[in-house]
Amino acid sequence: MRLPVYLDYAATTPVDPRVADLLGRCLTQDGLFGNPSSSTHHFGRRAAEAVETARGQVAALLHADAREIVWTSGATESNNLALRGVMRAHRRRGRHLITSKTEHKAVLDVCRGLEQDGCSVTYLDPEPDGSITLERLADALRPDTLLVSLMHVNNETGVVQDLEAVGALTRSRGILLHVDAAQSAGKLPIDLSASAIDLMSLSAHKLYGPKGVGALFARQRPHQVRLEPLLRGGGQERGLRAGTLAVHQIVAMGEACRIARVEMDHDQSRLQALRDRLWQGLAHLGAVILNGHPRRYWPGILNLSFSGVAAEALLADLPEIALATGSACASASAQASHVLRAMGCDAARSRGAIRFSLGRFTTAAEIDYTVQAVGAAVARLRALSPFWPSGNLESLSVDWGAPARTG
Repeated sequence: MRLPVYLDYAATTPVDPRVADLLGRCLTQDGLFGNPSSSTHHFGRRAAEAVETARGQVAALLHADAREIVWTSGATESNNLALRGVMRAHRRRGRHLITSKTEHKAVLDVCRGLEQDGCSVTYLDPEPDGSITLERLADALRPDTLLVSLMHVNNETGVVQDLEAVGALTRSRGILLHVDAAQSAGKLPIDLSASAIDLMSLSAHKLYGPKGVGALFARQRPHQVRLEPLLRGGGQERGLRAGTLAVHQIVAMGEACRIARVEMDHDQSRLQALRDRLWQGLAHLGAVILNGHPRRYWPGILNLSFSGVAAEALLADLPEIALATGSACASASAQASHVLRAMGCDAARSRGAIRFSLGRFTTAAEIDYTVQAVGAAVARLRALSPFWPSGNLESLSVDWGAPARTG
């Protein structure tokens, strides 16, 4: 085992060597450097063919039609195109959008902007375990509701939402459903041919591809979702996203999706074993609280609060382990996680929360080292804390032995 240990896969993943090799071969004169819009010569046509092959690889991962895949710079742009594009293109149908308080800021900030544009947004409260109940969603629906946007896997807690039930509800009401799948694409099975999801956002760097490229699924059958583009100026991507396509990034994302499709089951079972190993090792410290659903989760993310310990102090005491206190996008903020606050966690629990996120290259030796190092750090910090011990420790016990259910 080598140090430092990387356990922040939810923030970004290292590029898979197989993907990096293919990406590099697209940059030079001997590779696919041509402009895919240059259809008058061999170099452009080869690049265009590679782009379409990658589009098919992304579509195959999602069980979608390749014509429903639009290239973007990442999930943030995909979320913007989905939400802003739908609300503008369908403004005559309605101006109401529903989302949850536990969404990524790439959705929440777009919603705030839409409110300034005259749209009405309902922000659903989650249950204490992070799940969004169908009843709460149904109660929020209005005659002018146009769109519901819910993430598949929460980036801070790993909680998996029941999109099948949500989609059945929205489809029955003629309401569009957008899903931020940045944390789930390539990690959990997604079958858009059998679902009621109308729009889905993806990001390559969350599934072992490069940063700077992503995709938006926009359904065309049995009905076409109309979008108003954010960028104009070249007509690329059927007029939905202007700009010269980054062939090397697109080809790399396609390869990352191909690998994920082949290795998904193996990766998930392996991550489940590593998560169990980590959770069981840390639970023995006592007064360790699980932030999230005890059964409905993706095993690559484990969010824990260590009673009597501030997360910032714990991270400072563990410089050799890459961990996070929440979303990477909010890491510069001193505020407690908006996700945990929405789940009803008090200030002490929110401030003490640590996100462990595992991935394809995490090893059992790294997990064992982390358990030992975190245990020693927690013991040191608790010994120094004037507030420890405090409270009823028995009330903080968690049933962590329940089997996972991510479907």
